[in-house]
Amino acid sequence: MDSAATDHFDTSRFEASRNRLASLAYRLLGSATDAEDAVQDAFLRWQAADRQRIKVPEAWLTKVVTNLCVDRLRSAQARRERTAGAWLPEPLLDGDPMLGPADTFEQRESVSLALLTLMERLSPAERAVYVLREAFSYSHAEIAEILDITESASQQHLHRARRRITAARSGGAEVDAASARRIVEEFLAAAASGRTERLVALLTDDATAISDGAGGLAEKLLRYDTPQRIAAVVRAGFKPTDAKRRLAGGTPAIHYALVNGVPAILFVVGDQVVGSTMFDIINGKIATMHGIAAPHRLARLSEAWRQHEPDAPLIAQW
Repeated sequence: MDSAATDHFDTSRFEASRNRLASLAYRLLGSATDAEDAVQDAFLRWQAADRQRIKVPEAWLTKVVTNLCVDRLRSAQARRERTAGAWLPEPLLDGDPMLGPADTFEQRESVSLALLTLMERLSPAERAVYVLREAFSYSHAEIAEILDITESASQQHLHRARRRITAARSGGAEVDAASARRIVEEFLAAAASGRTERLVALLTDDATAISDGAGGLAEKLLRYDTPQRIAAVVRAGFKPTDAKRRLAGGTPAIHYALVNGVPAILFVVGDQVVGSTMFDIINGKIATMHGIAAPHRLARLSEAWRQHEPDAPLIAQW
């Protein structure tokens, strides 16, 4: 095989792993943009490597991408960005290959905005072990090889990660798709009609709402921690005004969608998603809401939406 044919073959081998590597990087970083950068850096390293000496390309690439992401999480720049109070995961529309495997509850949960946000509380090593074990089912021996740690250290990182995540989240049963959609539609109807008492009834007692502000302009994330406060803010936020329409660039239609594996409503002007609200539902009630309107956080979702065949909107004109 000549040099050009070898390069083409090796590039094809990398491309066959690209989606899996991107879904790994996304879970580790919570950012589609950063995940793409990590995968591209891995490709450059793959090109520069002596590939004939790489016995298992998939394992080699997994190790490179994981450690690039861990280095990114440990960097001073990332720490500043993520502790400034304005960081949120980047949402992805259902069907985006970057969401990766979704066969098990653990895999689906690992890309929810609620869990991606909770994972910010973990150390980079704990986050890497948690993702590799829970979402990709790597053994502790394999994880130890990827991260250059001992199996015992891998087990300890996983134990601490599970403990921290369990302590921070509400437990409960996964809700089926039809029930989740019904709850979100009830929530939207109550918000649009101003029935705050119905909004409160749809929320868990310890519900949390997190938003990047109207138009994504808030310097710090806005957080609300009681059902009554959430209901009041939602009612005010869902009340259409000329100012909000100007900010959105028109009169949005409101669509139901699945985003990061959970039910969501999207505010759409033309073919542009200008706002999104994602819902985590536990035992038939809304436990967490994430509102995102910053254009840079919605860029990939909006691009996916333009290639999507949506159902009829829940509200044609907001």
